[in-house]
Amino acid sequence: MYSHLIALASLFVVCLSAPTKVLTPRGPSQCGQYSSISTGSYTIFSDQWGASIGTGSQCSQIDGLTGTSLAWSTTWSWSGNENSVKSYTNVETPYTKKPISQYTSIPTSWKWSYTGSSLRANTAYDTFLSTCATCAQTHEIMIWLGVYGGISPLSDNGYPPTPIATPTIGGTAFNLIKGHNGNVIVYSFVAKNGPVTSYSGDLVAFYRYLQANYALNGGLYLQTLQAGTEVFTGSGGKMVTSGYSIKVN
Repeated sequence: MYSHLIALASLFVVCLSAPTKVLTPRGPSQCGQYSSISTGSYTIFSDQWGASIGTGSQCSQIDGLTGTSLAWSTTWSWSGNENSVKSYTNVETPYTKKPISQYTSIPTSWKWSYTGSSLRANTAYDTFLSTCATCAQTHEIMIWLGVYGGISPLSDNGYPPTPIATPTIGGTAFNLIKGHNGNVIVYSFVAKNGPVTSYSGDLVAFYRYLQANYALNGGLYLQTLQAGTEVFTGSGGKMVTSGYSIKVN
């Protein structure tokens, strides 16, 4: 669902009473609509799939990799059609695609922050399921850690949506919202008590909850596993991830 080039000249700080100091340059960056940049096992995709219905631009940046912890950021300004997504800049890592019942755990941690004006955006994991590794998608499972500007997930019961449940998973309380995107069933877990800017959890727990309570088929394959920000509109938007990691077991 939902890259980029920030041109950075070498930055020098000159002080009359001290030697010139060269600041450490930042990593690769991108500003293309569908470009990508990689480091270690991680790839950042720009995925500006809704750019044509708005006006603006967006760039993303690798800020560093320490062990398995990725630091990255994205900056943007978008306007027009405020209720429509312009981009989903996200990070992915390779994994074996198999039925969700066969995963024992998907531990992940994510430390992030968001700044900007009149933001309409989220910070979210986005996953897709299907009946086989390459079949048409049947389900989308999202985990919204942050929501800005009154946006909401797809809902079958109107807007603002009424949660169908309020589960606590891994110590974090969520509102669960069900909707449809065409024939795709969408379950969105939205952090209930404001942005969770330092998150640690196991994504398998969300699938197990849906299996136990909403008859989600454990035989569905995990097709896509992403973490990023869906952007609607705003100016001077900047999401900074100081640490992100994930492991699929």
